[in-house]
Amino acid sequence: MDIVEISKVLSNKARVDILTWLKHPEEHFPPHRELGHFNDGVCVDHIRRKTGLSQSTVSHYLNMMYKAGLIEPTRYGKWTYFKRNEETLNAYRKEIENI
Repeated sequence: MDIVEISKVLSNKARVDILTWLKHPEEHFPPHRELGHFNDGVCVDHIRRKTGLSQSTVSHYLNMMYKAGLIEPTRYGKWTYFKRNEETLNAYRKEIENI
């Protein structure tokens, strides 16, 4: 875990919002017709719509978050779903407490 890289990713409100929404996706996103649950996360298109940002911007943000270990993808056909990586988030919190 790279605390500096994670801090850089978290320095953007939209990326923090995405992580916040993914904590309780059922409160922030419509149900997935394809899956019927949020166990594997939220579809990129739902995230894009909620942010109001372009597809390329959201993809870039999600890629940054993935590389930092903050989210995990799951693919179903042509769709990718993202959920929080609680292990990394907990480790980051502990590192911050030690500063």
